[in-house]
Amino acid sequence: MVDDQVYETRGQARRAIFEYVEVYYNLKRLHSTLGYLTPLEADRQALVA
Repeated sequence: MVDDQVYETRGQARRAIFEYVEVYYNLKRLHSTLGYLTPLEADRQALVA
């Protein structure tokens, strides 16, 4: 995401990185500490249990 992107300001870069972390890394990426679930899936399972 960051390699081929040129940002005019640090603010733009920070927003893009924040969005990547919050949208992809935290919501979609599988986490081994959560039994290879996404955080969203782990939260849903915790609510049902």
